[in-house]
Amino acid sequence: MSELAADGISVAVTCRVLNIARQPYYRWLARRVTDAELAEAYRADALFDAHRDDPEFGYRFLADEARAAGQPMVERTAWRICSGMGWWSAFSKKKRRGKGGKVGPPVHDDLVRRNFATDGPNRLWLADITEHRTGEGKLYLCAIKDVWSNRIVGYSIDSRMKSRLEDTRRGPRRAPTIAAQQRCCNDRLNPPMGM
Repeated sequence: MSELAADGISVAVTCRVLNIARQPYYRWLARRVTDAELAEAYRADALFDAHRDDPEFGYRFLADEARAAGQPMVERTAWRICSGMGWWSAFSKKKRRGKGGKVGPPVHDDLVRRNFATDGPNRLWLADITEHRTGEGKLYLCAIKDVWSNRIVGYSIDSRMKSRLEDTRRGPRRAPTIAAQQRCCNDRLNPPMGM
């Protein structure tokens, strides 16, 4: 702001436009920059230059580049500066899903043998459970699909993945029950013509 005052714009007007008080501005102007703050600024500048040149580098490589540019620092300091400024590698690590990251054995045998063609309705149904995150927690949806008509014939929703959502012990026997309940409800609401 002192540059603005040199151009003929008063500090009071500038502070009013920026919606700040004059007293903190003058206190900030009188305060000297410490050596630690100056060294931190030079380190951040060296890290930013290295990040701009090679955005795929992580903080460890950026620290090496900053050291080569004449700004010595340990990797922890480079991490603190980079994470504070939001400078991350362009290639991030893949997030591991689940607890172990390994895919377990299939829950059921492949009874369809990857043949998803059928010659009539209600001969082949597929079921799947999906997890959806909401503002109130997780929501689990079990949907049952008729392969021939390509329509969802039944579904079940719950806040916890319980056996009643899609009974794995009884396998496909549970699907007709859910689908029949859905069809009964739909028939009551929208009865077929002539009834």
